[in-house]
Amino acid sequence: MKPAGKLKKKLNFIDIYALATGAMISSGLFILPGIAYERAKAAVALAYLIAGLYAFSGVLSQAELASAMPKAGGEYFYVMRSIGPLMGTVNGIIIWFALVLKSAFALVGMVAFVRLVIPIDANILALLCCLIFVALNFIGVKEASQTQIFMVFLLLAILFLYIVYGFNKIEVEHFKDYLSAGWGNILGTAGMVFVSYGGLLKITSVAEEVRNPARAIPWGLIVSLSVTMMIYFLVVFITTGLMGSSLGSYSGGEANLTPISDAALISMGRWGKYLLSFSAILAFISTANAGIMAASRYPFALSRDKLLPEFFSRINRRFNTPHWSLIFTGLFMMVMLFIKLRILVEAASTVLILSYMFSSINVIVMRESRIHNYRPLFRSPFYPWVQVIGIIGALVFLFEIGYEAIFMSVAFIIVGALVYILYGRFKVAREFALLHLLERITSKEITGNMLETELREVIRERDGIVKDRFDHLIEEATVFEDADYSDVHSLFRGISGIVAEKLGLKESEIENLLEKREKESSTAISPFLAIPHIVIPGENKFAIFLIRSIKGIYFSKEMPRVHAVFILAGTKDERNFHLRTLASFAQIVQSSGFEKRWMQARNKQALRDAILLGERRRYH
Repeated sequence: MKPAGKLKKKLNFIDIYALATGAMISSGLFILPGIAYERAKAAVALAYLIAGLYAFSGVLSQAELASAMPKAGGEYFYVMRSIGPLMGTVNGIIIWFALVLKSAFALVGMVAFVRLVIPIDANILALLCCLIFVALNFIGVKEASQTQIFMVFLLLAILFLYIVYGFNKIEVEHFKDYLSAGWGNILGTAGMVFVSYGGLLKITSVAEEVRNPARAIPWGLIVSLSVTMMIYFLVVFITTGLMGSSLGSYSGGEANLTPISDAALISMGRWGKYLLSFSAILAFISTANAGIMAASRYPFALSRDKLLPEFFSRINRRFNTPHWSLIFTGLFMMVMLFIKLRILVEAASTVLILSYMFSSINVIVMRESRIHNYRPLFRSPFYPWVQVIGIIGALVFLFEIGYEAIFMSVAFIIVGALVYILYGRFKVAREFALLHLLERITSKEITGNMLETELREVIRERDGIVKDRFDHLIEEATVFEDADYSDVHSLFRGISGIVAEKLGLKESEIENLLEKREKESSTAISPFLAIPHIVIPGENKFAIFLIRSIKGIYFSKEMPRVHAVFILAGTKDERNFHLRTLASFAQIVQSSGFEKRWMQARNKQALRDAILLGERRRYH
């Protein structure tokens, strides 16, 4: 068993799309419309659409965060690095709890449909299914996702058939007094049905296991949400048009738990009811499967950050899956199967809304802290308005759901805080982006390089960067953080002693070589950059010196304020590497945003990172 090891990258765009879609299309579609109709009436489809549009604010924020930090734990990992370990622990606990509740909700729904066909004890069936899904995820994430792809595309085909058959049989009178429930009830219903879009959170939790996550995750999330939102709206709209007020009818004090199948009986006949019942079971299976997969990554991530006991982060050697985290998640889900349905829905929706609000806050904090190694390859459009809408929308939904939702939110936050206070705070001391933001506001230095260093390694892992000789030389390079030299000649005089000491040569020899090279032709290759490079005596010697001047160094009339100077010194036998180094610097400085990162770098390591993480060809 491997403690806190690395998870293998096996998932691609199709896997992401299937996992997200399969995680969303289940109980939220096949069971919840009957419950939601009681509050929103004929506008229940509109409530689903409003919830989906709000979900976009969280998805765009999560897509940006996932493209910058594709790590196991998803939203928890982002909160931990942006707001700190206390709120990170709270967020990790509540999202894990929400995903467990949503998966339990799916299993409860599956049982309701299976009992239409097979007379079997509901609790036994739900427990058996839970065990099967835990075992499937134990074997491996890729194996689980392949099952997911098949189920999702079959499910989409059946729903398309339902839409085609049902559209022509809608009764318009079922939509009279469309907004009779009032906007308060419609928004409250939108908050309640928000659990339907909770599957999107499951994707960022497995981000560490995705190939090319910076592209696959954002587009997988956006495409999945777009398609699913339209499916929800069309299916619920058609179902309302077919059934009217009977959609929300109660039998024996319980809500109608099979609304889509009942509507299929009207539009497609008995075979349609059986087909949609089958598709519902398929959807519940896909949601529970994806839910266990995603939820198990949260205890794993918390443990890896030492906020939960170490054994949660152990990875099985044979299957490369976090087996203890999976087992714990499965056992807890079994307990949740005995919770009342309405409580499951409201509790899951509440914590999911909170998590989407956290996503918006995270993006604001990460951007405004101006951490140099926060480099998302996908950026949320219309920043910060999308995030502001996300935060305000979350508060509106929570208040419209009702006071019970607020009390549950507070309870979840208290549980997460107690986990950190009683355990986590004794185990971990972590730097986070909010400190950098406070540092920027107060102009007081209160942070080091811990977060920047961690994000640098995340980027290397994300982009598949394998360090070459150039990287090692930059890591060892002497850095002048703010060289105060008026012109190129004072620069050469000032640094020759340091260069000579590192290379084992005389100071005068280095100064003469630099001056001679500058007389041959100016080494300032742009108004911003100069690369003086010299050939030194000896063998197998090469060194790089990095110099930043905030006010600028005068090289010539054409280049009066050079801010970046990279000095290269190597022996004749290093000629080929010398040329490669020049080419590497040329590629790096031409990349988008380099000059801004160089000038805003807060210390020597940040200057190194501006080069280490630059876009260039690598030689191995």
